[in-house]
Amino acid sequence: MNLAQKYRPQKLTDILSQEHLIGESGLFTQFLKNNYFPNALLFGPPGCGKTTLSRLIAKELDRDFYEFNATSIKVEELRKTITSYIGKLTKPLVFIDEIHRLSKNQQEVLLPFMERGDCIVIGASTQNPYYALTAAFRSRSHLFELNAINDSDLENLIKDVANKEGFELSSEALEFIIKSSSGDARGALNLLESASFVNRKIELATLKQIRPHTLQGGSNEGDSHYELTSAMIKSIRGSNIDAGLYYLARLIEGGEPPEFLARRLAILAAEDIGNANPNALNLASATLNIVLHIGYPEARIPLAQLLIYLASSPKSNSAYRAINSAQKAIKEGLMLSVPNHIKTHAKEYLYPHDFGGFVEQSYIEKDVSFYQSSGIGFEAKLNEWLKKITH
Repeated sequence: MNLAQKYRPQKLTDILSQEHLIGESGLFTQFLKNNYFPNALLFGPPGCGKTTLSRLIAKELDRDFYEFNATSIKVEELRKTITSYIGKLTKPLVFIDEIHRLSKNQQEVLLPFMERGDCIVIGASTQNPYYALTAAFRSRSHLFELNAINDSDLENLIKDVANKEGFELSSEALEFIIKSSSGDARGALNLLESASFVNRKIELATLKQIRPHTLQGGSNEGDSHYELTSAMIKSIRGSNIDAGLYYLARLIEGGEPPEFLARRLAILAAEDIGNANPNALNLASATLNIVLHIGYPEARIPLAQLLIYLASSPKSNSAYRAINSAQKAIKEGLMLSVPNHIKTHAKEYLYPHDFGGFVEQSYIEKDVSFYQSSGIGFEAKLNEWLKKITH
């Protein structure tokens, strides 16, 4: 048994860095006190305890635990497992790792079981699974985010394991394991174990040979994954190419998945550049598609190309502000009826193409104003077009 398995937490209080969920007043603690747990999606970085936490929840509820991986799951096996409990007093807890990879068909198989309470479904992912799951699946579950293991907890874990296993560990070696593991407890113990097979006196040089690059960024302390990503976005928004490239390089060297970086840049292209340079979103879309197919090390090149283009582009957040304004109005109670003449199959509708491209008619019950052009970049041209069309 490897170290990560040997020292897997055996009770909820052993779980590290998740006090917001399993602390004395944590949400999961309150659920379990009432012998309840909802269908849930656990979202967090590698090695933060998603699988272990799910197993311990099943143990606390006295439920049978079944573990599947979405990349190899068989629908019939899943259905057979759950239906075998129908009519019984106890219901199983079904854990699905990599849940963002479930196909639409696989999700639909689970829906009636989730609806009736035939089982508890807990899915886990290092990516926010809401992007990949259907609305029907999301409505039957709750999303909970887990933290990366903080440096203090990781240090105590490594020291404890090293002491119990009889390893000699220098302060430099300990610091390297912590910093290079980026909040991944499993990764830290795997590195410690591999080094121990070279010499039970763990040397820094050995550790660096085994792990020349840090694991994916995700630490809650210092220059974390979140802080570096924020700094990159703010640098691009501020048109500072070199600062943006520096933070991009830090994220790449930290093992950040290229598709995550491309998604963040695509969001920026729409939010911060928008119609000031519409081609920014096209290039961002192309980059996202490219990095999904090529991966590292080559993916760093289109990412850098996109970053330079975005930082060099004129900036406008008009579209971002416009949709926020419209949504805010609706949340505050603005509910307007659709005018009769533009409803489906309305005979009174005036088809603009029959009038040279534009005809005066109302499209909303009363006038509203959400969009305010910045007049920057291509938005100025759009303003000209709109004036010519409507006047």
